[in-house]
Amino acid sequence: MANFKYSARDASGNKVEGAIAAKTEQEAIAEVRKRGLSILNIAASGDGEKKSSFGGDLFSGKVSAKNARASETDLILFTRQLATMVGAGIPLLECMEILADQVDNQGFQAVLTEAISDIRGGVDFSGALEKFSPRTFPEIYVNMIKAGEVSGQLDEILIRLAEYQEAAAALKAKIKSAMTYPIISLIMIFGIVIFLLVFIIPKFKSIFESLNIDLPLPTVILLAVAQFASEEWMIWVSVLVASVVSFSIYRKTPFGRRQLDWLSLHLPVFGPLFKKVAISRFARTFSTLIQSGVPILGALEIVASTAGNKVIEAIVNEASESVRQGDNLATPLANSPGIFPPMVTKMIAIGEKSGALEQLLQKISEFYDQQVETTVDQLTSLIEPLMIATMGVLVGGMVLAIFLPIFKIQEALQNT
Repeated sequence: MANFKYSARDASGNKVEGAIAAKTEQEAIAEVRKRGLSILNIAASGDGEKKSSFGGDLFSGKVSAKNARASETDLILFTRQLATMVGAGIPLLECMEILADQVDNQGFQAVLTEAISDIRGGVDFSGALEKFSPRTFPEIYVNMIKAGEVSGQLDEILIRLAEYQEAAAALKAKIKSAMTYPIISLIMIFGIVIFLLVFIIPKFKSIFESLNIDLPLPTVILLAVAQFASEEWMIWVSVLVASVVSFSIYRKTPFGRRQLDWLSLHLPVFGPLFKKVAISRFARTFSTLIQSGVPILGALEIVASTAGNKVIEAIVNEASESVRQGDNLATPLANSPGIFPPMVTKMIAIGEKSGALEQLLQKISEFYDQQVETTVDQLTSLIEPLMIATMGVLVGGMVLAIFLPIFKIQEALQNT
């Protein structure tokens, strides 16, 4: 028999330390879990100063955790694996060491190493992660971990957090797939038009001048544009670069960001898609936070900061202020200018009255996820012929303008 010292949390989230006699560490872990405790760390007596095989040499200064970032994929994989291991009864500190040892991203590995050091020094798990928020661990991540520690349900919270991240990543992938095709198509169309204007069409000018004929108006306009594009390329390239830089600066200003976010929700084709994405993100984040035990005001604050849209953020902040004053949540959302549909606000109102707000928010999120998928499929089928038509009009119009004088010459020859 050996003595094992452990630190754990009880069902109320309070930190508990003690010792237990067992033949092996696994038996000690099983015995501690039988007492309803969630293990943070466990080690045989006298091994308290012993470092794990992960060691400190890894974090020797080659990679700094100060400016390190984790990719979305790294964080999702880490959360899912951590949830599985904690649920299996492995102590949190040991889970962190195992996962840090197998992380490929050296920056994220450095972050986990420093977090492990803090936890070993007595810092709570959420406190160790908060040190790297929001750069590596988003605000919602830290708050859910904190709620899991307080409630003593860290394993369940980690599973919920992993599911939330996976759903959010899937939604982002759908939007990316919807936007990739039109962006690439527009770039190709723009490149083809510039190539024709700069290198091909100007060669026809000397040909038409040698024929000494009156050119049709479309041909005159096209030749003038081509001449400007080929001879004054420094002007239009400078204007293009200045426009891109000005737009980048404008979108970073509070007013510009809000205006562009409003515009994105009211675009003719993509506006409905962006609006459904915003509602789905709002409902999923809010539902996950409430289910995890985060207070409603704190949840609304996080939802606003993670909305990704300044218009939605302002509406949620207004709703938060309404709740703070003792009013309901649904009314300010319903008064938003065409952002939250009546179905959403009425379901939220019913959820507030019935005490099942998180369940109804989850239903809203699932419904709009399906709507996003349907809209993406519709846009994909719509955008392809639209891009083909755009290319046909531009390129075909240029070709037609070039051939009009030829048709005119042919007609004159037939009449002679």
